[in-house]
Amino acid sequence: MPRKLYLARSTRIAARKLGEEMLVMSGQGSTLFTLNPTATILWQAADGATSLDEIVERRICPEFEVEPAQALRDAEELAQGLARHGILLVSEQPITGNQPVPEPR
Repeated sequence: MPRKLYLARSTRIAARKLGEEMLVMSGQGSTLFTLNPTATILWQAADGATSLDEIVERRICPEFEVEPAQALRDAEELAQGLARHGILLVSEQPITGNQPVPEPR
């Protein structure tokens, strides 16, 4: 059975949505990122409680014409990349405010 991943937005960022894209300033190096529509959906849905497979099934697949298995693989890769830049937190357990913040992967 594949592992479940949970996403949460980092508290060390500033973000603003412009059209279908999100501009994100990371506190890690003060770098500005422009998130494409798919990354914007992931970032907006990253509440720490909703699993990545649910986000893909409910938000990404209906928006884009993509097979669910491929969408999940792509979303996991994208989430891990955003985590490396300090934009998202990724964990195998739900992320709450009472837990230690997982290290970016």
